[in-house]
Amino acid sequence: MSTDQQWDIVSGIGITALAVAAARAVETSRPDPLIQDPYAARFVEEARPPVPLPTTAAEAEATGVQHYWSDTSTYIAVRTGAFDDFFQDAAAAGITQAVVLASGLDARAFRLQWPTGTVVHEIDQPLVLDFKLRVLREQGAAASCEHRPVGVDLRDDWATALEAAGFDRARPTAWLAEGLLPYLPPEAEEGLFQEIHRLSAPGSRFAVETFGNTWAAARGKEAVQGSVRTLGVDITELIHTDERTKPADRLADLGWQTRSVPAEETAAAHGRPLSEEFAKREAVHVFARLP
Repeated sequence: MSTDQQWDIVSGIGITALAVAAARAVETSRPDPLIQDPYAARFVEEARPPVPLPTTAAEAEATGVQHYWSDTSTYIAVRTGAFDDFFQDAAAAGITQAVVLASGLDARAFRLQWPTGTVVHEIDQPLVLDFKLRVLREQGAAASCEHRPVGVDLRDDWATALEAAGFDRARPTAWLAEGLLPYLPPEAEEGLFQEIHRLSAPGSRFAVETFGNTWAAARGKEAVQGSVRTLGVDITELIHTDERTKPADRLADLGWQTRSVPAEETAAAHGRPLSEEFAKREAVHVFARLP
């Protein structure tokens, strides 16, 4: 991987992972949070981003873009909870190997309870993983699973690096692609799905976050304005809006059984409806199983 492909937690796509951590921290601070992430605030504080990010609901209210943070933290909480449940359900079904793709500042390996013998692999840029693990060590965080970080770019030969880290393709795996697909061009997404299929034993599961093409084509104007004001980054410079096969269709073509759940439905079920702007994005959480 060439050095110009790398980024840390306060540059490039890394800053979006930091914003997601801020949203999880804001949600955690609420009196009735949908999720609990005790490490999210510390990630933000330790990163010292060029544009200050809130870590509590009170701080979010004082930013001048409180609607952005209210909307974002609600959606991130809904998404995080849905995928927390995905891993817990997979574990209950006897799956003891998990892979988090482009994990960013995800701390599920440390904040969720995993059955004995579970191995959780996290794939991301080396600088991002190094930062995350340093902060977790300083916080005294301990994983209840066997945690194996894999520092590799998904544009490189990540599958070889994953297997070198001890991934066992003979074991059913719970895969997660959360907050990833918008940053991949269609051909890279297709290659990613094919590689996951190649590495998956029968009984494997795959959870994917995806967005409707209508929001992608519009490039989320309000979200763009919010990202520029909040992060100093125009998110449209990072995402790909090309037409592509829907993940559920792509997985079905590969032989996976799929179930698609609109994020709007999940949010409503929790009594935390998404804002009109987020609803326009047509976020869908796809859950797939390989027979």
